[in-house]
Amino acid sequence: MKIEVWSDFVCPFCYIGKARLEEALSQFPHRDSVEVEFKSFELDPNSPSNSEKSIHESLASKYGMSIEQVKQMNQNVGEQAATVGLTFNFDNMKPTNTFNAHRLAKFAKTQWKEAAITEKLLYAYFTDSKNVGDLETLADIAVASGLDREESLKVLQDEKAYANDVRIDQSIAQQYQITGVPFFIVNQKYAISGAQPTSTFAEALQKVWEEENPAPVLQDLSTVSAEDASCVDGNCIIPEKKE
Repeated sequence: MKIEVWSDFVCPFCYIGKARLEEALSQFPHRDSVEVEFKSFELDPNSPSNSEKSIHESLASKYGMSIEQVKQMNQNVGEQAATVGLTFNFDNMKPTNTFNAHRLAKFAKTQWKEAAITEKLLYAYFTDSKNVGDLETLADIAVASGLDREESLKVLQDEKAYANDVRIDQSIAQQYQITGVPFFIVNQKYAISGAQPTSTFAEALQKVWEEENPAPVLQDLSTVSAEDASCVDGNCIIPEKKE
């Protein structure tokens, strides 16, 4: 079973949705048969790498809300995050551009470190208040994910490196008409939109598994009635001999 996840590293519901999916997978008996692949999605491709605005100010400006309204909204999101063991530090978050982070994640995938760096990038932004658009910061995260620092910096400093991989993910998202994240596609057949409850992911996993691995259906080749030639519940009926 393959689950493709479109997400962005500055999307709070992407982190929450990822945690809920992982919670469902931890309870799924066939977890080892499930592959999770992360796909790139930029919520704001035009966002600067360095912003003097706080996350509250940035969102207030973007959505035409007051700072207090945004703070209340962020508090509600933070409470949701806490239910799956995540800590969101909204007051110190650093709004940024995530294109370089996505390029780095694509490089990490070639080194079998995609899952590790995805978690590290999300944690760095939401909990440690790191600027995940800064190249040196990204190099630090790469090292923490098990990657070589010099090699990672070389990738980051080459603006073309893995850029096409990111663009391909975004192009596929457009084909699927994905306009918001997180967005999950299971076996290129079923879609789950948003940070759904853990139970939703659990039910989807079970449904797809049963569909892909149906119980065998036997064709009965018996030539006489089973009642005349079998034992049931410890009782055997011996058919009378016909003259």
